[in-house]
Amino acid sequence: MKAYGHAFRVPFRRAISGFAGLARHHNLLKKEWNVPMMRKIGVLTSGGDAPGMNAAVMSIARSAAAYGMPLIGIKHGYNGLLRKSTSIKDDLQELYLDTVLDIADQPGTYLRTARCEEFKDPKWREIAVQTLKAMEIDGLVVIGGDGSFQGAMRLCELGIPCIGIPGTIDNDLAYTEMTLGYETAVQVCTEAIRAIRATSRSHDRPHVVECMGRHCGDIALKAACATGSEIVVVPEVPWSVEEVASRLNKQIAKGNYRSTIVLAEGCWESMAPFDMYGFLTSHGKQCFEGEPMSAMRFASIMKRMCGMVEARSTVVGYTQRGALPVAKDSAFAFEAGNLAVRLLRDGISNQVIGVRQGKVFNMPIVDALKVEKHFRRDLYDLVNNL
Repeated sequence: MKAYGHAFRVPFRRAISGFAGLARHHNLLKKEWNVPMMRKIGVLTSGGDAPGMNAAVMSIARSAAAYGMPLIGIKHGYNGLLRKSTSIKDDLQELYLDTVLDIADQPGTYLRTARCEEFKDPKWREIAVQTLKAMEIDGLVVIGGDGSFQGAMRLCELGIPCIGIPGTIDNDLAYTEMTLGYETAVQVCTEAIRAIRATSRSHDRPHVVECMGRHCGDIALKAACATGSEIVVVPEVPWSVEEVASRLNKQIAKGNYRSTIVLAEGCWESMAPFDMYGFLTSHGKQCFEGEPMSAMRFASIMKRMCGMVEARSTVVGYTQRGALPVAKDSAFAFEAGNLAVRLLRDGISNQVIGVRQGKVFNMPIVDALKVEKHFRRDLYDLVNNL
């Protein structure tokens, strides 16, 4: 670690000297506003990218400028704090208003993002703290999911004030009613399913649609409700292939030959054991032993179990992450970004921001991560039983 620390101290001194003019401007603003302020704050986006992350960064930049705090963007999540790149400019970037004002409506994340397994190691977290101190960054806004919040909590333990903004399409953080990107992901899936149902209706055949969401079925459930889909399968509820086939057969018996089965990508975790290889090969479909279940193979099984001429499948995929944020995500990002900066300005840290009964609020990270997720079983039963 000593050798590593020496390697980045010299370029950091040069980088800090380049911020001298900005620091003087900050001091003038601080005097004018006459409130206690941090010298400088940072922001990073971590984990999977989510629509609305850029809107949050823009809001943070506007708020930081209003309160007289220079803002540093940390690239590629926590990796930027570990100085993995050969050039400091590839890890850290000053964020001026003329740089970020136009990114709010852009998909993806301007600061880039990545997983950072090394950050779980205490010695690497110490390096991150050294980076922040060398850059004179007094507080950090972390935009990401549960893993990102765990990292923020560890930095708080090392004396770095952090505020978390929930940025994940999965909506798997139980303390908040919504996370950045969730509403957009639902809208993308809803539009995709509506288009699929139109062609399914034209051909009178069922369709399997897989939505993202990791271990959380919220996107699939809400999209199924919004589109009138007949069947939904999620990781929160144990299920079997035979059970879904039975539901599809009931729809066919009622004359509905173009039912939509909406799957959450993590639903295979809660599926009862099924011999996919034995079933498909015995029904004339090529399959290789050991292959995992997928939306395509599941559709092939439904076709054969229910005696359909054809059944098709679509995986919505990364279009859910890369879409333009809907108004609800952008509005939440705007409020959350400002609240994050105000909390740091007022000396409040180790907090996450969320939505409760439609209002933006904050609470301690440690308490937020303890909240258990409540799945809407009533909606799940409603979709599958109508």
